[in-house]
Amino acid sequence: MAARLWRLCNVFMAAFFGLAAAVQVVYLVPAALTLLVSINPSVTDNDVWRSLCDLHSVVCVVGTIALAYSLFAYTQGNIFHEEEGRSPLAGVHLVAAVVVALFPFVSWLYIYVNKDMRESWPTHCKTVI
Repeated sequence: MAARLWRLCNVFMAAFFGLAAAVQVVYLVPAALTLLVSINPSVTDNDVWRSLCDLHSVVCVVGTIALAYSLFAYTQGNIFHEEEGRSPLAGVHLVAAVVVALFPFVSWLYIYVNKDMRESWPTHCKTVI
């Protein structure tokens, strides 16, 4: 049952990446990789499949660095000069983006600082940090 559920999740992710590829072609790679896993889960043991995953990860990291560089190099120092700042709801979008970005860190900090929550942790979680 777990193997079927895993395959179904991969089918859904392949469909998601396939739809995303309609907007940005780069999503064809993860769509194909997850589709292959849904068809044959043992493909993850294949060196070619692993190499494609590693290559795609490297390209994504390099692309992220390039986008970050262009953001810092070409911005005029004010978020309102960027496209996100031009819409009437720019402030709401910016606040939502900040909340979504910071929520995992704030949640982790709250759980880590809260003694009552730490007491209920399993042993392997207490010794990680």
